[in-house]
This record gives sequence, structure tokens and C-alpha cells, in this order.
Amino acid sequence: MSGSYDECAGADDTMDSFWEVGNYKRAVKRFDDGHRLCNDLMGCLQERAKIEKAYGDQLTGWSKRWRQLIEKGPQYGSVERAWLAVMTEAEKVSELHQDVKNNLTNEDVEKVKNWQKEAYHKQMIGGFKEAKEAEEGFKKAQKPWAKKLKEMEAARKTYHMACKEEKLAAAREANGKTEASVTPDQQKKLHEKVDKCKQDVQKAKEKYEKSLEELNKCTPQYMECMEQVFDQCQQHEVKRLTFLKEALLDIKRHLNLTENQSYATIYRELERTILGANTQEDLKWFSNNHGPGMHMNWPAFEEYNPDQASAPPKKKKPDGAPPTPSTDHVAPPGDRSSVSSYDKNQAYSTEWSDDEQPTAFSGNENGGNGNSFEDDSSTGKGVRVRALYDYDGQEQDELTFKAGDELTKTEDEDEQGWCRGRMDNGREGLYPANYVEPI
Repeated sequence: MSGSYDECAGADDTMDSFWEVGNYKRAVKRFDDGHRLCNDLMGCLQERAKIEKAYGDQLTGWSKRWRQLIEKGPQYGSVERAWLAVMTEAEKVSELHQDVKNNLTNEDVEKVKNWQKEAYHKQMIGGFKEAKEAEEGFKKAQKPWAKKLKEMEAARKTYHMACKEEKLAAAREANGKTEASVTPDQQKKLHEKVDKCKQDVQKAKEKYEKSLEELNKCTPQYMECMEQVFDQCQQHEVKRLTFLKEALLDIKRHLNLTENQSYATIYRELERTILGANTQEDLKWFSNNHGPGMHMNWPAFEEYNPDQASAPPKKKKPDGAPPTPSTDHVAPPGDRSSVSSYDKNQAYSTEWSDDEQPTAFSGNENGGNGNSFEDDSSTGKGVRVRALYDYDGQEQDELTFKAGDELTKTEDEDEQGWCRGRMDNGREGLYPANYVEPI
């Protein structure tokens, strides 16, 4: 037992003790609270899952938008690849957060729901079977003691009333002795009244003491029965608390991405890509493609040839395969900055309800011409063409496509046989004119 009845009775009379009649209801209510807490936990997890999904979607949208800007922009070489690796990191982290969302909803919420269904059984008339059984158990254990308690309280009330009557009778007798108007006969009657009240007090006291003794005799049995029912409630609560602890550990495992090997791999790959950026190689590439390292067909004396067309003939491979364009094409320095038609300030929305929006950088740093990734001169107009052959871009400013792919020609063929075009995915670049035909 948790303590004797005497210990409980010796406490403050105003204490709302478990042993008082009807105070077991708080233990019964714990069944209803346990069921409600399961619902609260599921609601909590579902709300967190929405946050994870919104964050993942926001990362994906951010990555897609900036990948397009970077690919169209003037950055080149290994540093461009390192920058794009940050976008790859965002895409992979987004996938992990989508996994967190799926784990929370498909595993954790379902686990709580299934446990709740097994632990709490609803009744047709309302409430839960477990709570009803506990209620009936407490009532049965408390009923005999409650009956004795009621008898004791009635005896106590009778005793206290008798004591009060005795005091009043004694006071009237004392007053009668001092008043001359009270006759000896009246004084005799007052004295007899006092004697009778004393007898009533003694009888009431004996009955009160007897009822209290009987109550104390059945108190140990009452406490034992009540504790047995309470222990059954405790056993159910042990199962709930143990399950809740295990469920929270599972939730922690799903939320803690640092324990996910894929998460660590993402940042190892990102660091490796960034460290792989080679300044000298990038400078050499730019020199060879946009600087002194470029090939130049210096002017030379040419004899007049009446059979030569105004444009140089396309070269053919000996086996009749698609013509191979010259590798001496040159994209004038600075042209790449005019490639992008992506509007950086376009409407950008996600499920995320945060008021923060991506920072819109001003064009002051570029002489008022806006971000170097963008160019207002690109209107999206052009001629639709279809690829006749596969082409694998040899340089970063060249397009890659397969035979049958469609794209938009944005600039006509130059003197070296190259056109500028835009793929349907938004990427722009150069391609050999004789690899396509108008649609």
C-alpha cells in the first residue's frame, strides 16, 4: 500500500484526496486523456509533415530557377560546375525532406493510429470499455466503505447536536439560579433537562465512537481493493507511456537527417566538387574560346572562283554521315550574357506560407542593365526547326540534341555555318546550321 489510512487522515482536511468518495474519477479520466493525446500526437506529426513537404518543394523550386539562371549566365568552367553543385545539393536535400514527410505520415502516424485502436475500445453508448471497467471497479471497492462513512457522519452530526443542546440547557439552568422570577419548580425542571441532555450526549458519543470504529475496521480492506483497481489503471498507463517513448524515438530518427548516410554523402560530394574548381583551367578555357588562344582565319589572297557560292559549301563526311561543323566557331566575348530570357522577378510561389520572398537584386551593379544572368532583349521569338542528326555539344556554349528534337532558331546562320537557338527546356546556345531543317 502507498500509505495507511491514518497517514491520509492526518493530512490537511481540505486536501482533495484520492481516497475521498468519488475522487477516483481522475484516474478513470486518464483513459479519455490517453486517447485524446494520441489524436494530438497524430495532428502534431501531420502538421510537421506539411512543413517538411513545403520546405522540400521550396528547395526544389529555388534550385530549378537558379540552375536555369546559372546555365544561361556568363559563369563558365569548373566554378560553374561548383555553383551548380549547390543546386544539386538542394535537390537531394529536398528529396530527403520529402522522405521525412513520407516517414512521418506513412509510418509514425499510422503506428500511433494502430496502437490507439488496439488500446482503446469504444462502446456503442459512448466512452471506452477500459474506462467503464475502471469506473465499475472503483465503485465496487468504495461502496462498503462509503456506506460506513455515511453512517459515521450521521452519528457524528447527532453527537455534535446533543453537545450543543447540553450547553444550551446548562446555560438556561445557570441563568435561572440568578433570576428571582424563576420559581423552585422551574429550576428543578431546568436541572432535569440538563441531566437528560448529558445522557443524550453520552449515548450519541458511544454511537459515534462505535460507527467510527466500524469505519476504521473496514478501511484497510477498502484501501486494498481501491489500490488493486488503481494498479490495473497504472498497467494500462505504463503501456501508453512506453509506447509514446518508443514512438518519439522513431520520430527523432526520421527527423534527424544527420544520422542519414545519404545526408552526409551529399555534402561530401558538394565539397569535392567545389574543391575541384580549377582557376587556371578555367582561365585557359576562356582564353582558348574567347581570348588570344582562339583560332583566326587571317585574311589571305583568294583567286576569283565563279563556281563558288556566296556561302561556303557544307563539308560532308566520306561515308555520307551528317556534316561535321567547323570547330573554329567563335562566340564573340560577352554574347553569352545576352542568352538568358529568364525573368528573375517572375512570380515565385510555393506551399510555404512564410512571408519572406527571394531577394530581388537591383541592376545597379551592372550599370542599370539588371542582373548579368538576364537580358530584356530576348523576346522568345524565332523559327522552329527539327534536328536531322544527333549532335553532342563540344563546348559549353553549344547545344546538345538528338535527331527528331525540336528547338527554336533565334539567330540566323553566320559565315561559319553556325546558328543560335533555344531548346524547349530554356537552354540556349550554338549549333551547326546543317544539322536541322525548318518545320
